[in-house]
Amino acid sequence: MTFASVAVLIGAGMPAAGAVPAETRAVPASGTARSTGLDREGLAAALDGVHRAGTPGVYAEVRDAGQVWRGASGVADLATGRPVRPDMRQRVGSITKTFTAAAILQQVEKGRIRLDAPIGRYLPELVPGERGRRITVRMLLNHTSGIAEYLPHAFPSLAKYPSLPDMSPESLDDNRFRRFRPAELIKMGVRAPAVGTPGGSPGVYSNTNYLLLGLLLEKVTGTTAEKYITENVIKRAGLRHTEFPARPRIEGPHSRMYEAFFGLIDPPRDYSVYDMSWVGVSASLVSTMEDLNRFYAELLAGRIVKRSSLAQMQRMVKVISQTGETIDYGLGLKARVTGCGTFWGLEGTVWGAATASWTRADGKRQMSVAMNLVRWNKLDASGRPQPHPIDGALSALYRQALCDDGDAPAGDASGQGD
Repeated sequence: MTFASVAVLIGAGMPAAGAVPAETRAVPASGTARSTGLDREGLAAALDGVHRAGTPGVYAEVRDAGQVWRGASGVADLATGRPVRPDMRQRVGSITKTFTAAAILQQVEKGRIRLDAPIGRYLPELVPGERGRRITVRMLLNHTSGIAEYLPHAFPSLAKYPSLPDMSPESLDDNRFRRFRPAELIKMGVRAPAVGTPGGSPGVYSNTNYLLLGLLLEKVTGTTAEKYITENVIKRAGLRHTEFPARPRIEGPHSRMYEAFFGLIDPPRDYSVYDMSWVGVSASLVSTMEDLNRFYAELLAGRIVKRSSLAQMQRMVKVISQTGETIDYGLGLKARVTGCGTFWGLEGTVWGAATASWTRADGKRQMSVAMNLVRWNKLDASGRPQPHPIDGALSALYRQALCDDGDAPAGDASGQGD
């Protein structure tokens, strides 16, 4: 899941253009990569701005050339007033995809997986026939497979979009303790009408792709994808507070997680207790802002995968995001071009929790931020999210955290990313 609206997510089955081979290109360096130190007062003020704009709690860690700032503003629990803390654990949503992609690239380095081999070679029972022969591992990683999103089938009350009066969050509560199997969810996506031609451009973002990659990892490693990623990605990066949840409750200090669902849940409801099998290795990871900054620093330094593999991860293609926008997406990575350099990372949401993590290409400047409210924008009659003060406050935080400059362009930070 992502900072995207779920209403648009359910509409993600828009047709992808033709059978044009997917473009692959590197994102050039942009702007001037500079280390200006940390404006701690400016960061604290920007974080407070996000809270004042309507977010119950927000917390972050920003790093610059060895300096570290951690801050928090607001509350972790609206009922008790318990304050939010910068060391809290968070469900980080689609940031999980970078971890899963790195694990796949490790297996590519070992020769057990080929990026351009058909997925039908490895998992013929899940992607059979002609599609299995045409869709490659790379296409799953960069969302150009044409396989549809399974979420509207797993959460049927959300699938009524664009019939907005009929759309409801009922499925969120129905599935709170439901245990999904990855193969069950994959079949929903594979059996749905295709959203594009394999390798076509633009691709269409789909969580089904990453559940398939999880089962591919299991096939070639002989262990669960969660265990492999834990041993070979999480531990290799030296992360101490990052894990795949074994149960609906998060272990360790964490905030409640409030889902507004575009005003349809009023007041917002806490979904911090939830069985995360509905997203698995696509978006279920729990982490801290400190761990996320460490992970992306290690990845960009070539210590999780080889430099050649990292270069593959940074090859961009055009993908229709879950907001309906066309974005540049690599193998589990996105690029954010700013006035102070190019940053790599991802954003993600699950019910009630939003997270973003960005690291500049030189590894010196980093930002990870977590929020305990999502889908705060109400929808108009056509289903488009309406502006909200949180959007502007979040943009100001991004500018301050990435560039130490409230006026510098810092890429889109509207809270509507992937």
